[in-house]
Amino acid sequence: MTRATAVRAVLAVAVLLASVFITLTMSPRLGLDLQGGTRIVLQARDTATVEADRETTDRTLEVLRQRIDSLGVSEPTLTRSGEDRIIVELPDVQDPRQAAEVIGRTAQLTFHAVEGPGTDQPEEKTPDTDPDSDRLTLPDEQGRSLALGEPRLSGAGVEDATAAFDSQGGAGWTVSLEFRKGAGQDWMKLTGEAACHPAGDDRRRVAIVLDEKVISSPQVDPSVGCRVGLPSGATQITGSFSADEARDLALLIKGGALPVPVEIVEQRTVGPTLGAAAIDASAQAALIGAAATALFITVVYRLFGALAAVALGAYGVISYAALVALGVTLTLPGLAGFVLAIGMAVDANVLVFERAREECADRPTRSLRAALTTGFQKAWSAVADSNATTLIAAGLLFFLGSGPVKGFGVTLAIGVVASMFSALVIARAFTEIAANSRFVSDYRGVNGIARPGAVRTWLVRKDPKLFRRSARWLVVSAALVVVAVAGIVVRGVDLGVEFTGGRLVEYSTSRPVDVETARDSIAAAGFGDAEVTTAGDGDLSVRTGKLDNDGEHALRAALAEEGGETTKVRDELIGPSLGDELRRNALIALGVAVAVQLAYLAVRFRWTFAVASVVAMVHDVILVVGAFAWLGRPVDGIFLAALLTVIGYSVNDSVVVFDRVRELWGANRRTPLDTIARRAVLQTVPRTVNTGMGALFILAALAVLGGDSLADFALALLIGIVVGTWSSVFTAVPGALALERSAKAPPPPVPGKGKGAPRGKTRAARRDPLDNGARV
Repeated sequence: MTRATAVRAVLAVAVLLASVFITLTMSPRLGLDLQGGTRIVLQARDTATVEADRETTDRTLEVLRQRIDSLGVSEPTLTRSGEDRIIVELPDVQDPRQAAEVIGRTAQLTFHAVEGPGTDQPEEKTPDTDPDSDRLTLPDEQGRSLALGEPRLSGAGVEDATAAFDSQGGAGWTVSLEFRKGAGQDWMKLTGEAACHPAGDDRRRVAIVLDEKVISSPQVDPSVGCRVGLPSGATQITGSFSADEARDLALLIKGGALPVPVEIVEQRTVGPTLGAAAIDASAQAALIGAAATALFITVVYRLFGALAAVALGAYGVISYAALVALGVTLTLPGLAGFVLAIGMAVDANVLVFERAREECADRPTRSLRAALTTGFQKAWSAVADSNATTLIAAGLLFFLGSGPVKGFGVTLAIGVVASMFSALVIARAFTEIAANSRFVSDYRGVNGIARPGAVRTWLVRKDPKLFRRSARWLVVSAALVVVAVAGIVVRGVDLGVEFTGGRLVEYSTSRPVDVETARDSIAAAGFGDAEVTTAGDGDLSVRTGKLDNDGEHALRAALAEEGGETTKVRDELIGPSLGDELRRNALIALGVAVAVQLAYLAVRFRWTFAVASVVAMVHDVILVVGAFAWLGRPVDGIFLAALLTVIGYSVNDSVVVFDRVRELWGANRRTPLDTIARRAVLQTVPRTVNTGMGALFILAALAVLGGDSLADFALALLIGIVVGTWSSVFTAVPGALALERSAKAPPPPVPGKGKGAPRGKTRAARRDPLDNGARV
């Protein structure tokens, strides 16, 4: 065993032990669909300056979402009810006090002028001739009483608050404030009036108040002139802050900036939205699919495939531990996606094994260990580029998105990092140890990579001329896009309740009704997409899309058949849980992610390859959405997660193909590009097929055995993977060939000869690890 292998083995064991410890000692957070939680109804209240209408309530909802779900992994449900109420459902929370802590401060953030020292009765309103006066006497951060004027500015005007370390000015940790356009003028006026008082005077201070508590009362800097004030972007709160204190203050200001105050008017527990039978069926389907994937990879790559399957199990443990440690709330679609990621994580192993097979076929006398090492080296560029584009997308979704889109970025990044670790560290350590065995090295039928695969052998023998008329593939792709767009236009997209809102109705029955029975009765009445849970002490809560009064009567009648006399105890129109701001942020994040990926691929490959990859990705998205439009299936939050997964898969497939095109073209600069492209596709087809099959086994099991709860999720991904596999070969490659005909850039450099390499010299070939260099 070499030193590098030993280091990988020790690192793998250390990470696995830490992951197992986290898995055994920390309990996972389960989502509303698996365990239920608490439902809280918040009532928005008017203030002297702001009316609690639909617009301000929607803004308040988004602020609460950022507060509750800062990482986007908590999976709460927030919807507007009517004009001025917000329904918050918190997963895995049953204690009312804990729920109130999660919601946090519900009062409005306000900014006040300090009128001087206060009386000795802090935290009470001072006597005033006006009984409705908003003047307060409150203690500051050090406990000194201050008399405060009326609120001059509310939290609705705060756009951002960030903590930063000022190394140049020597101010240490500071908190920078940014205000919205109109509020910035009010802030300048407030600080300009305070600046008219001498330095050290309490009246030169501005108090920031949250829940009748002064969270900060900074003095206006002496450099600020009277009636001049501080502009929005130049406002910094300085002091002897530690890093934690500065961050906490920034979070209080930003998180407490509710456009209008809200109060809790109702709170009750709710049951899981999925029944035990549906959960059990989905779990069994996931296990069967994962086992089928492991068996497939073992059959194809024999011993090394079995070792890769063990590494995939390790990947699952590491990823699960990371999700639990970060407090990610696990939902049924999330768990299904997690199992799917295990199947897709086999991609890096397949790339390495196919490269090693090529080495063994081209140089039969090489040792198995040398061929495996070369396989890892040659596969590195494809693995690195495909995962780099995915990490770019994950980072931008996290930083620019919000809510579940941000959470998808977190889980995607965890999956990518864990996948690379399992393939490049754990699987490599296992296979290198096995390759050192004489038995494994000598018996080619055992190791799985010493002989070329059947698919590759057949393709090389047939050598189909795929791109002799490459334009015809573009015509086929364009025709598919036209059909998909026609479906979207003619049939329309059936947006789910998360996008459109709907109706929330609660019923009380004279006889107890099991929630599973209620679900079956409502589904039989024609409301198969309705979400049914228990609420409070035996009531039944039904959330559905657009529902008229006739539909509501049908719902009640269906429940009455099982529960006897059925009384409606609540009936509210609810807004979308994926509101306008969240959707806008998601589209911005996705657009920026695509643009950055385009730039990355243009730098790493060629601009023609980058454009072709993005066009293929857009092609895949349109086809998946169009397929759902023709099938009449709902486009909801689960579909959104599936679509984001399809985007990542599509780009990865294209990167792998273009990585091989770049390599072959650099080594054969005089060969026509269509010939190079044909060879690259034929050489990467085994990888494409084997990786796709690893995912398809799991998706097929989820679609057939997982029940209705995961059918749409599995269907979207099944379509996406088939379409993505097609487009990476028959859309991206012909598109690049068409663009290259008008491009003037020379072919890429010969592998091993960078731009700075001396002409006529190549890098020394890497020596076989088992070769001591002796020659006779």
